[in-house]
Amino acid sequence: MKDFDLIAVLMKPEFGAMLLHGVEATLQIAAGSWLLAMAIALALLVVRLTTHPVAERVVAAYVSYHRNVPTLVQLMFWYFGIFSLLPDALQGWLSAHNAELLLSIVALGLCQAAYFSEDMRSGLRSIPPGQSEAARALGHGYIGAMRHVLLPQAIRNAVPALVNHSVSLFKNSSLAMAIGVAELTHAVKEIESQSFRAFEAYSVATLLYLFFSLLIMAGGAWLARRYRIVGAR
Repeated sequence: MKDFDLIAVLMKPEFGAMLLHGVEATLQIAAGSWLLAMAIALALLVVRLTTHPVAERVVAAYVSYHRNVPTLVQLMFWYFGIFSLLPDALQGWLSAHNAELLLSIVALGLCQAAYFSEDMRSGLRSIPPGQSEAARALGHGYIGAMRHVLLPQAIRNAVPALVNHSVSLFKNSSLAMAIGVAELTHAVKEIESQSFRAFEAYSVATLLYLFFSLLIMAGGAWLARRYRIVGAR
């Protein structure tokens, strides 16, 4: 049995380069999919709140699909299914621009949007009805009331749930390894296969995932304090 030697993994130049590239890819996936998810979630929320029966059913079906189909299956569906149906020119462009990473961002973003929209929907439900009436009394239409009065409060109320799902999104970025993205887990697997130091390699991955997850949680706690409603407990 080999002695535990973390330096053997961290200080070897090629391993260090692989780790840095893996962390960079992981952060790109997490940030890109988070931005996409938030944009889609806001659109889903606005559409659902129009109370149009067809729109409500479409959004409900979208949420149900993405919350009940495993994320890994969705990633493979996009990479092995949707990608093959795209026009040849678009396939060529994606292949030249890291298709695996881009498609993982799309798949994870679409999936996480379902969770974010439900989080903000719950936050919106916690707003007193008088807020909407006050917004209308001030001359705001539906869009204006949502943009200036209701959505800011809904997002603020939903911060704890959004933070939890943001951490889940960051951790789920590791699933991109299944379609060939050289993110952190993929890099650690390569390091382990070359160094034969599984414990050290996966210890590094554990510490890095823990560090970034705690960083996201700390950022969420700061936001919750920063935008806490005055007088709320």
